[in-house]
Amino acid sequence: MTTIAVLGKGRVGGNLAVALTKAGHEVCAADSSPGAAAEAARQARIVINATPGAGSVERLAALREQLRGKILVDVSNATADGPDGLPAGLLYPGSSLAEHLQDALPDTSVVKSLNTMLYPVMTAPASLTQPPTAFLSGQDPQAKQAVHQLLADLGWRPEWITDLGGIETARAAEAAILFVPHVIRAAGFTPFAISVVR
Repeated sequence: MTTIAVLGKGRVGGNLAVALTKAGHEVCAADSSPGAAAEAARQARIVINATPGAGSVERLAALREQLRGKILVDVSNATADGPDGLPAGLLYPGSSLAEHLQDALPDTSVVKSLNTMLYPVMTAPASLTQPPTAFLSGQDPQAKQAVHQLLADLGWRPEWITDLGGIETARAAEAAILFVPHVIRAAGFTPFAISVVR
């Protein structure tokens, strides 16, 4: 059992909190208010960033002390939304939210994952007709191994998980969000994920 803080109580954070609790972890879900987030992060070994990506760096930088020595799993995407509310561009072209978080939190091990799919797939990967892929990006091999185990607890099989390398590889994973509005317009809000097929 791992003590996990999920920051963000929206659809993504709520879904992850419920699934990780069912998997046997001790989970504290907190909204993005500074006090609640700080208290949750202080108690946890692993913290999941499910806050809106546009404000994640500012929110989490304020928790630098509480996040010191912790693993931060970043599942958010930092995008500029179009008139329909769907992602229309990246806020950090040429970089990534994950890299900015790692720069702001040098004493925290940031791991990017689970941001290349609609949120129901994060906790039910076997529900799709074809196996999805969960990507890992981060500097710390031990942190990535801990996240790999969390993914397994959520139903991700080892062959469905691909370690892309260092935190800079999150640029590629985050760019996948640009598929999302087009796929939704073409096929509706049906769960899907980016997958590497070999």
